[in-house]
Amino acid sequence: MRPAFRQPRFLIAALAGAAVLSGCADDAGDGRPKPKPETMTAKIATPGALPGKAPLTLARISTKSGEILILEPDGQVTTMTLDSPEGQDAFAVSEADLMALNANLDLNLGGMVADGLPPRQTAQEKALEEFAARSQPALPAWADGTTVDPQDFLGARVASLDPKGSADLVEVTANLREGVDADIAFSYATCALAGWAKRNGEPYGRHVRTLQDTRDGKLRIGAAFTLSDQKPMGLRVMETEDTLRECKARGIPAA
Repeated sequence: MRPAFRQPRFLIAALAGAAVLSGCADDAGDGRPKPKPETMTAKIATPGALPGKAPLTLARISTKSGEILILEPDGQVTTMTLDSPEGQDAFAVSEADLMALNANLDLNLGGMVADGLPPRQTAQEKALEEFAARSQPALPAWADGTTVDPQDFLGARVASLDPKGSADLVEVTANLREGVDADIAFSYATCALAGWAKRNGEPYGRHVRTLQDTRDGKLRIGAAFTLSDQKPMGLRVMETEDTLRECKARGIPAA
């Protein structure tokens, strides 16, 4: 089925009312109302036209089944039921539709659309907003009173994970004394990346995954990040300058 045009419901209502009044006038002679017509035909504005133009198209509505037949500009007919989602959408009207109809028919439609209504969010905008709400700072939050010992940090290095040597995907290998809190260990790896990123002109890094192992009495962290010039989407994103300031405030080396 072709997607239905969205039609202004107030035109349909007006035409329906006119048809009823006309029927009453015709029935005045014999005193008996005429049978309800099986269908009603109306001209409705076609949305989606060029600015300032609202061409009319025909729609026929069954008074018994609620079925709508819309004659589209290309000559094809779209059929739907009045109480279906498509049928309800066919009679929806936007402010742009009203303004186009106003310009075409020289009508004064002021006041029919409320001013200052907030724009509706699209599904994509809602998803992005929900995702942003789940984002976390580059360094994990520590429990109150947490302190660090400079001797806990035993060195870190950054190496490319790309076989071709590209710096777009890197891994930070950080060594710490055994028993160091996992959040402090990850913070150390992130700070090491921030220091390396500043030296190499990389403004952003997005966390991909972290591996943890204990060898020879040392805690080893392997944290992978993708690097980019623009701020990426991610649950945990490192902004080089901001992260370096936070590392300094927490007493974590970034060399």
